[in-house]
Amino acid sequence: MVPAIFGLSGLTLTDNERAFFRDADPAGYVLFGRNVADRAQLRALTDELRALHGRDRTLICIDQEGGRVARMKPPVWPPYPPGERFDRLWDVAPATAIEAARANAEALGLDLAEAGISVDLLPLLDVRQPGAHDVIGDRAYGSEPLRVAALGRAALDGLARAGLAGVVKHMPGNGRATADSHKEMPTVDASAEELEIDLAPFRTLASATIGMTAHVRYTAWDAENPATQSPFVIGEVIRKRIGFDGLLMTDDLDMEALAGSVPERAARAIAAGCDLVLNCWAKMDDMIGIASATPAISAIARDRLARALRDTTDFTADFAPGAPMERHAALVAKRDALLALAEADA
Repeated sequence: MVPAIFGLSGLTLTDNERAFFRDADPAGYVLFGRNVADRAQLRALTDELRALHGRDRTLICIDQEGGRVARMKPPVWPPYPPGERFDRLWDVAPATAIEAARANAEALGLDLAEAGISVDLLPLLDVRQPGAHDVIGDRAYGSEPLRVAALGRAALDGLARAGLAGVVKHMPGNGRATADSHKEMPTVDASAEELEIDLAPFRTLASATIGMTAHVRYTAWDAENPATQSPFVIGEVIRKRIGFDGLLMTDDLDMEALAGSVPERAARAIAAGCDLVLNCWAKMDDMIGIASATPAISAIARDRLARALRDTTDFTADFAPGAPMERHAALVAKRDALLALAEADA
């Protein structure tokens, strides 16, 4: 098994993709807007991905946060609010904000489960800091570690109720960066003491089964390498200080914060201690290169992958298309009624 999560080029698999994926056996797949048209098409695509390998549970993920980060869009799928909405509600009633975040994530998870998706790249545990780049912005659950952790836990719980695994991101924290890692390398010069604020939500939710690294350089820990490619940040900060023992995946290797070819980026991330690399853009040469440049998935990473998927829906055994619409509608109505309390208080 290749320790990679690969993207797909379109609404259906090409013959080349089908043959390559069957032979390479990647650890998982990631979906984008280019892979999404309607409910029937998307479910057929995820069914085919599972059939390629005959596994009961396959890591098929999507970045469906709500707000400006959503791959499944109206009018086919309903919109979902960004994290900032739950942060505002917390100002009025913290327990109510937690319940709203949980209901929202469960409703969102039901949409994904109907589509045959097993993992959502949510929640963000980045603690928002003044003056930071807006790449996180309203996606964050706030600027206080306690509420970020509490709302993040609610999102994980809601997704689990829908049969999905969540992903805590971006480890060890992307709330301070003053640049967008999609375009350039962000450098954070905060001290190790200051960075304890960033670590706090991840430490609280260290039992999460999947985490994603940040393409951010933290000079207090490693002045040369971004977290994704830093043995110190992964081994000492993420694994020891945070205490995270789940499946660790990179952010997208195509982001311009990283240097070198995509296969070289992948090899460095695996060598630094990441379990899996994320390669989103379905460029066949890059995917073939990653398969050649990286060793087979480690035994411990394979165990972490199995643990992460253990409680997700077994689509081959006990799930048929057709979301439980009454449950979904009730969850959305509950969320909206709770969120309205913050608007009424404004």
